[in-house]
Amino acid sequence: MNSIKNVPARVLNRRPGHSLEAEREQFDKTQAISISKAINTQEAPVKEKHARRIILGTHHEKGAFTFWSYAIGLPLPSSAILSWKFCHVLHKVLRDGHPNVLHDCQRYRSNIREVGDLWGHLHDRYGQLVNIYTKLLLTKISFHLKHPQFPAGLEVTDEVLEKAAGTDVNNIFQLTVEMFDYMDCELKLSESVFRQLNTAIAVSQMSSGQCRLAPLIQVIQDCSHLYHYTVKLMFKLHSCLPADTLQGHRDRFHEQFHSLRNFFRRASDMLYFKRLIQIPRLPEGPPNFLRASALAEHIKPVVVIPEEAPEDEEPENLIEISTGPPAGEPAVVADLFEQTFGPPNGSVKDDRDLQIEALKREVEMLRSELDKIKLEAQRFISQLKGQVNALEAELEEQRKQKQKALVDNEQLRHELAQLRAAQVEGERNQGLREEAEKKASATEARYNKLKEKHSELVNTHAELLRKNADTAKQLTVTQQSQEEVARVKEQLAFQVEQVKRESEMKLEEQSDQLEKLKRELEAKAGELVRVQEVLSRTEQSGSELSSRLDALSVDRDELSRVVQQREADLLAAQSLAREKEEALNQERQRVSRERDELQGRLADKESQEQGLQQRLLDEQFAMLRATAAEAERILQDAVGKLDDPLHLRCTSSPDYLVSRAQAALDAVSALEKGHAQYLTSRADASGLVAALTRFSHLTADTIVHGSATSHLAPTDPADRLIDTCRECGARALELMGQLQEQQALLQARPGLVRTPLQGILQLGQELKPKSLDVRQEELGAMVDKEMAATSAAIEDAVRRIEDMMNQARHASSGVKLEVNERILNSCTDLMKAIRLLVTTSTSLQKEIVESGRGAATQQEFYAKNSRWTEGLISASKAVGWGATQLVESADKVVLHMGKYEELIVCSHEIAASTAQLVAASKVKADKHSPHLSRLQECSRTVNEMAANVVASTKSGQEQVEDRDTMDFSGLSLIKLKKQEMETQVRALELEKTLEVERVRLGELRRQHYLLAGAVGAPGEEEPSQPSAAPRSGTKKPPLAQKPTVAPRQDHQLEKKDGSYAAQVVN
Repeated sequence: MNSIKNVPARVLNRRPGHSLEAEREQFDKTQAISISKAINTQEAPVKEKHARRIILGTHHEKGAFTFWSYAIGLPLPSSAILSWKFCHVLHKVLRDGHPNVLHDCQRYRSNIREVGDLWGHLHDRYGQLVNIYTKLLLTKISFHLKHPQFPAGLEVTDEVLEKAAGTDVNNIFQLTVEMFDYMDCELKLSESVFRQLNTAIAVSQMSSGQCRLAPLIQVIQDCSHLYHYTVKLMFKLHSCLPADTLQGHRDRFHEQFHSLRNFFRRASDMLYFKRLIQIPRLPEGPPNFLRASALAEHIKPVVVIPEEAPEDEEPENLIEISTGPPAGEPAVVADLFEQTFGPPNGSVKDDRDLQIEALKREVEMLRSELDKIKLEAQRFISQLKGQVNALEAELEEQRKQKQKALVDNEQLRHELAQLRAAQVEGERNQGLREEAEKKASATEARYNKLKEKHSELVNTHAELLRKNADTAKQLTVTQQSQEEVARVKEQLAFQVEQVKRESEMKLEEQSDQLEKLKRELEAKAGELVRVQEVLSRTEQSGSELSSRLDALSVDRDELSRVVQQREADLLAAQSLAREKEEALNQERQRVSRERDELQGRLADKESQEQGLQQRLLDEQFAMLRATAAEAERILQDAVGKLDDPLHLRCTSSPDYLVSRAQAALDAVSALEKGHAQYLTSRADASGLVAALTRFSHLTADTIVHGSATSHLAPTDPADRLIDTCRECGARALELMGQLQEQQALLQARPGLVRTPLQGILQLGQELKPKSLDVRQEELGAMVDKEMAATSAAIEDAVRRIEDMMNQARHASSGVKLEVNERILNSCTDLMKAIRLLVTTSTSLQKEIVESGRGAATQQEFYAKNSRWTEGLISASKAVGWGATQLVESADKVVLHMGKYEELIVCSHEIAASTAQLVAASKVKADKHSPHLSRLQECSRTVNEMAANVVASTKSGQEQVEDRDTMDFSGLSLIKLKKQEMETQVRALELEKTLEVERVRLGELRRQHYLLAGAVGAPGEEEPSQPSAAPRSGTKKPPLAQKPTVAPRQDHQLEKKDGSYAAQVVN
């Protein structure tokens, strides 16, 4: 038993205080004993009773807390067997335990992963199994947590499965993939266990073998449910998606099916599993998901666990036993020796024996108490460790916050220092500003003094200045100087006020504006210097005026007399001048008001014009961007068609693709012209919008029809065409993105789309079918001639088959006669069906010609529709050639000179040729035509008859060929090993040969498609009657535009629109 160490001292003193605690302690004790007995280092399977008690414990406490509290204390890294049995018990607890167990196990995912990784790195047999088992358990936990509808036991009804899958095909697809991954983990574990065990039956009866095989019971239970659910989901996926899309799913399911069937078969052969579980048997082959009715044939595998006899329970104390025995029971129970021979030395034991037994009981009781205390101590240790980890995480967080606070504190200190330096700089600037204000006030005082002096001079010498012209000019200059000084004063006052406001704003704003303030103050200082210079010049002019006034004062006396004389005249002239001046001032004011009003209106008009111009540019670009966005959505939809499974059924002709590509190239030129015009004048985007609309529609149409054309093209040209369409879509989308941005509009280059469009045009030219080297007026005659030749070939084939049947009845007997008759009868039925199909096709063609030719003749109708006529001729030749080949193959098979496979391939080829004939006839027929309905019915009959030929050939081949009974009973071990190696060598050789032949078949098909539309040289002869050609030189005529059809795995004929696609058997 695995003991738990390091019990805390305070736990040793705990004792149950009431019944609930006693019950809890008893439960913990029972779980600890069961876990210790179930998970140990003995190489033996886990006993069912111990696992059952653990599972019942999870239901009792509604979780797995107790289980994990003991499980994490197990020394799993020390023993691989211990880890293996731990995984087994955990698997059983997950499957049969309480639903909350899943969430409890989620918290210990890291523990499970660490155990698996540890043993995965060690080269230990059990260690490798533990690594795989832990991956399975982690996958199981993740799946059931993600999909809670599925319990851990994986047992749900079909209704719950439907509800979990839902109606969204993406959810169904994802759920199927996850179940495949789940099944892979289960099968990998079973394969690893079987790989380590010997295949002998006796291994399953050994304890070492049973230890490894025991977990496979849970694996069998899981796999049976997963297999049923994957079958249901696969049928549902095939009802929603095309079969080609799900090819990978089918391949993966087939691989899992064969692995699971092999696993169930090997397990059912072992004696160990026969008494523990009833393993279901899977069918011989996987379900056919391509046939919806196969779901009804599916039978759900059911695993049955037989009821086992109850094992002998070991005596365990489920409640506490006191130290003394209860009343009415003997204190000591005699052992078997005493019951048989009697007690030694009398019938009464001495006190020493009683003390020894009492001490033993006390030791057992103390041991159980100690185990219980240890278990509880381990729980407390785990809880304390969790608290320590939480406190350490909190301490680390506090340390990070402290470090962050220190960094923030340092930043705040740095910012405070910067603010202080900014404050000192602001105070210095304030001092400079005050000094500038003082200088300005001194200048203003000086100016006031000059103004007063000037006023005195004006009042004193006003009369003299009016009389003297020179004096008037000097006064005018003085007045201009005064006006200039006043203007300088106003500017200075305004600048000083502005300096004040800016200084206050700069002081409020902090250090980032100080440099700007310095520059402004320096500028203002320069202006003050200039003002001082102006004032000094004004003082000089004032001194000059003073000297002149002194000189004039002398003349004043002389002129005073003249002034008095002319005073009267002056007063009159003065009044007149005053009136004129007032009128002039009024006129000047009126003109000034009108000028200001006109300037305001002009500014408003200019602002309105600029707004309208900008609005026009914005509206033009918005229209261009909306058009580009819509064009981008159109192109994205076209590019999305390249990967759309629903678009696989759409086809187009290379001619139409060429016309669309040429139109798209013309649209590119128009787009370049519109782009250049828009860059020249952005006020008009109509040309670019029109060109962009046409370009997007034509380019999208080209991409869609390029994808549709690739569906009928050979593999290499189709891949190149798809890649070119993708490149064209990518460049067009890039151009649309550039046209939606102002910055990228100049770098847009529409000409880059021309290169992939030219590539599409070139590929379309290459894919155009090459017409037959026949004059158009001869096409009508050739159609009738080929149809008649085909009918004659079929009639000749029927006669030859009847002759072969008569010869076979005379030349063979018994099983061979029965096989030959069955094959020839099926060939006769096939020929009759082909004859009826050719007759119906001829009637339908006549109806098509009569309804479509109008006033033209039949030859003119065939010449007008030459390509359809060529396809009809090619299909008719193929049917006649196929009938001839079938007769020759049947003749060789009856004469035992040929192979049955040739007959099977000829049948498939006939089915394909008739499908081509039906498709060629159906192109121009009315869908409501009765002849078309009869033709489709005949086509289905031909395919059924071809299938009958294949079936009769295969059954006849199985009856005629001898089979080896493979009796190896007389061989020794060495000879068996030698033959096994020889068989493996032969199998490898055959696989290599098969691979080479498949490559050759692919090359032949590629060459056939390259020559499908070509015709022979002018001197080459074409047989007029397919039956008249020699057998050894018979050559199949070329097929017109035969589509590439990938062979299916089941080699079945698939019905679609009245035609059947032929599959070639490799």
